Amino acid sequence: MPKFVFPLEAVLRHREHVERERQRELAVAQAEMSRLQDELKAVTEAMHAGAADMKDNHLTGSIDVNYLAAHRRYTVAMQRRGVTIVQDMARQQKKVDESQRLLAEAARERKIIEKLREKQHERWKAEVAREEAAQLDEVAMQMTYRREAITADNQDVPPRIPLPAEEPPA
Repeated sequence: MPKFVFPLEAVLRHREHVERERQRELAVAQAEMSRLQDELKAVTEAMHAGAADMKDNHLTGSIDVNYLAAHRRYTVAMQRRGVTIVQDMARQQKKVDESQRLLAEAARERKIIEKLREKQHERWKAEVAREEAAQLDEVAMQMTYRREAITADNQDVPPRIPLPAEEPPA
């Protein structure tokens, strides 16, 4: 039986490669988003820890105004850093969304070629089956002719040769 050859195999391999590349790009975008989320969490925890420390240790007894001012500057700086991280996260989310869209598009394009490959493979299998059936029919017809020839030799009657318009005996 001949081997199935898909003429667009190189295109399919290319589309699979593009899809893997899009998966990598999405993974990178998601990793950056995760890093930003971790960074925001760390900033938030640091702000809470600083506020708890201030409350527990520096608001009793004598109050150091310089320490309070420094703590206030630290809190404002951490809030600014948090706002910056949130803005970065919004930009990164757009990149993640775009990467997901590109990945979905690449997967759709790959599936189109795979579906075409499946259809062509099914057509090829049907054609091979049809050719094999035609060959089997030819063999059966030759065997019938030989059997009639052997029978005719035994009876000294010339074998009946089917005309092209007639169907061979089954």
